[in-house]
Amino acid sequence: MKILLGLALTVSLAAMTLPAQAQKKDALVATLNANVNSLYPGRGTTAEEYNVGMLLFNGLVRITEDLKLEPELATEWSANADATEWTFKLRDGVKFHNGKAFSAEDVVHTFAWLADPQLASRARSTAEMVKSIETPDPLTVKFVLKQPYGSWPEMLIERHLKIVPKGVAMDDILVKPVGTGPFVFESYTPGDKLTATRNPDYWEAGLPKLSRVTLRIMPEDAAKIAALNAGDIDILWNVPLEAIKELSDSKTIKLDSVPTGTWDGIVMKNDLKPFDDVRVRRAVLKALDKAQLVQFALFGQGAPTHSPIPPNHPFFDKDTPLKADIPGARKLLAEAGYPKGFEITLNVPVGRPTRERAAVAIQQMLRPAGINVKLERVPYSRWSATVAGKAPFYMDGYLSRPTVDTATYPWYHSGGSWNRQMWNFKSERIDAVLDRGRLATSEAERKEQYKLFQKYAVEDVPGAVMYVINFATAYRDSLKDYRTHPYSWMDLRKANFQ
Repeated sequence: MKILLGLALTVSLAAMTLPAQAQKKDALVATLNANVNSLYPGRGTTAEEYNVGMLLFNGLVRITEDLKLEPELATEWSANADATEWTFKLRDGVKFHNGKAFSAEDVVHTFAWLADPQLASRARSTAEMVKSIETPDPLTVKFVLKQPYGSWPEMLIERHLKIVPKGVAMDDILVKPVGTGPFVFESYTPGDKLTATRNPDYWEAGLPKLSRVTLRIMPEDAAKIAALNAGDIDILWNVPLEAIKELSDSKTIKLDSVPTGTWDGIVMKNDLKPFDDVRVRRAVLKALDKAQLVQFALFGQGAPTHSPIPPNHPFFDKDTPLKADIPGARKLLAEAGYPKGFEITLNVPVGRPTRERAAVAIQQMLRPAGINVKLERVPYSRWSATVAGKAPFYMDGYLSRPTVDTATYPWYHSGGSWNRQMWNFKSERIDAVLDRGRLATSEAERKEQYKLFQKYAVEDVPGAVMYVINFATAYRDSLKDYRTHPYSWMDLRKANFQ
């Protein structure tokens, strides 16, 4: 009897132990730096919100980590001869999380929302490029544009352009988002976490591989690094640049840093003295040692550039020099009526460490040219109200954009939205070259125009774009099939643990 009881106990323990040992981890925890203010990406403004969009929604087109366009909810596309009409074939058999079948009516509905001024979407200018959307059948949409645009498919990877179902009210989407994405929204607690579970009806066969994703809100860098080292989180999103070397040396953590088009720059208000004189703006630009700024501000995790077009882009102008020229800067200041230089205050945002470090270096770099800079640190809570678009001389920065046009036109064209808010710059030749680049339908023609643009940008100088910044994530070495994306979002469709 004792033997039988012992045998029964052994079998029972084995039954409990073996499945537990064989059970594979399939839930992932990643960090976000701040709260998600909008669960609908069409209304989003931060990288945290765009990460939620990647989990829950799809767009018509997506871009890979290698910066290649891929079909997503569209399967193919084509344009007419002058690129004013773009026809997209839509994927059949896709369902929204509420069970509704995806069709052309949802694309029309999504763009109508984005164009609505009341939504105040950052993608409104994109939606307003559309004159009309025709739906020849439930799985075809034809975008009729107001003017030719050869990069329309590239534009559709924009973070805000995720498709939402017709028939679900905006108020409902904002609290319980409904998309076609790989994960389904479960819950969100501000200051704590957002959770999403596997979409059992996801249209990509075999994906996603994870059963659950939790995004933990963790603003403190030290806490995130400690949690990663302890195994409490699986992905540290947006690794602080100063922590990259430390994490790279770990035997249990992988560090993945990639080039991006995200940039920091110096805003010089072109309508305020002394920056109403292009010679002064050129002098500031000539005094900057951009390669040293990359080392000092970014710990080497980036690259100097002339404009928001990064050095790894095929349109980058390698022939225009990036080196500092102090004698040239002093000569320009003398010609502008400042033979002894001048004093100026540079406003710097608190809590943006790359810009804070860069400002200290800029202060030292401008001094030999005769520009004596006083640094004034401004809390980010007061930045928009007191500095952005108002101060004559300040630091700012912007995320990568999906196309060369959207990375340049808003900042450099006289009609550009960011230009009007920032430096109030006007150059007829830059307007002309950006217009030609926007209308170009061949890659060779666009490359020619954007190389010309960079040449003009360092001569007409609206402000100083200093460098583009690498983006890094760190993750446990047991996580497979995950890569850092240059657009700073986490694509977790294929992620799994081994």
